[in-house]
Amino acid sequence: MKVGDEVVVQNPMPMPGYHSKTLDRTFEMLYFATAILPADQAAAATAAAGAETPPTGAASRNRAAAQVDLSGIQKAEGGHTVEELFAKKADLAGKEVVVRGRVVKFNAGIMGRNWIHLRDGTGAEGTNDLTVTTQAQVGVGDTVLVRGKVVTDKDFGFGYRYALLLEDAQVTKE
Repeated sequence: MKVGDEVVVQNPMPMPGYHSKTLDRTFEMLYFATAILPADQAAAATAAAGAETPPTGAASRNRAAAQVDLSGIQKAEGGHTVEELFAKKADLAGKEVVVRGRVVKFNAGIMGRNWIHLRDGTGAEGTNDLTVTTQAQVGVGDTVLVRGKVVTDKDFGFGYRYALLLEDAQVTKE
């Protein structure tokens, strides 16, 4: 690539206030991405896969989630829905819970763990997407049964704060 080339940034993850120890510099905003491709290569790759150019950032998350069919998901026996976990998070903090849903986003190997965004069709914006950390490998669209510890108000720094999170979860594909 050369200066002036158009590029596609895939899966950008914003890191506001990121401090680089190596450079001894704090960046107002820094983006980590899975790839940066010349626009023509990215368009050709997605066309070959039968898709349109993928959106990035929040648009990508919302679009990917919108493309996953959430119908027919049954509440886990003895478990909770995503909406119930948000509603009861204060009472459930520190406890192990079970939830069933579909994977709407998966990021592997970030901070030594895999990150799943799980939805089951319950809840409204802000209470319909559960973040889960695990060592399991899953794919977008997989229906999974998750057992993990409820953590509330978790702050990883760099703008990554979670009101509700299931950590170190055991994940079973169904």
